[in-house]
Amino acid sequence: MNKPTKVIPKFDTEAQERAYWETHDSTEHLDWTKARSVTLPNLKPTTRTISLRLPQHLLDSIKAAANARDVPYQSLIKVWLQEKLHNH
Repeated sequence: MNKPTKVIPKFDTEAQERAYWETHDSTEHLDWTKARSVTLPNLKPTTRTISLRLPQHLLDSIKAAANARDVPYQSLIKVWLQEKLHNH
């Protein structure tokens, strides 16, 4: 599937580029036969701070479970949430 690709125009401003890509398909400008797989070892997922209100007894139980596993309780919560999502 080696079709000729369209040339990406030069833009004077970011607004012009944004307007162009809102109305054009980027696949017309790519030659996937030249694509190659890459590994990004230092890429870290973005995180976001949230506020989560828990009953004190639940938080105490989570902290005890984390202490028994010798991990931070917030890390244990993240692991449990991830496991629950994968098992759902």
